[in-house]
Amino acid sequence: MHPDDISSNRLLYRRLTLDDWPFFLALNQDRSVMKYISDPRSEDEIRKHAFDCRIAEWQKGCDHWLCLLMHEKASGLPVGATGFIDRGEGIAEVGFVLSAAFQGKGYGIESLQALIEFSFKQHDFRKLVATVTAGNEASKRTLIKAGFLQEGTLRRNYYLDGKWQDDWIFGLLREEYLAEHEK
Repeated sequence: MHPDDISSNRLLYRRLTLDDWPFFLALNQDRSVMKYISDPRSEDEIRKHAFDCRIAEWQKGCDHWLCLLMHEKASGLPVGATGFIDRGEGIAEVGFVLSAAFQGKGYGIESLQALIEFSFKQHDFRKLVATVTAGNEASKRTLIKAGFLQEGTLRRNYYLDGKWQDDWIFGLLREEYLAEHEK
């Protein structure tokens, strides 16, 4: 299955392209969206460190993120971005970010479930992990609802908003997922 073939009930997914720059920039400049992800960055910093590296061709083993843009099937509007990066040893780190207008509608869990299935069934990862800045209760709830377990806390691990923040670490094993979803 190609990344562009991923779909879910209300969303379509496709690789990020150059044409997505305006939406990606707006998403990354929205402080309500980026509160737990990144301090404010210039347009050039976002382009160089977050966008350009995510439009490169992806295959398992790459050292950059597979970034998928999510679109609402009904309206065609972009909802956010999701994806993963191969961390080696059969582990992938997943991430997702939703536009403020589409938060609280269940798109986070829907997209995460589609990404989990794609990661385990098409790429044979043995484990998925996610890192969430402490305090981001919405992302924590979404990961737990998708079957992830909180495996620990990395104390004062991430510098954000002028101070060192704790990171919550989550994990989901392929056998746990398959046992739950192949009943």
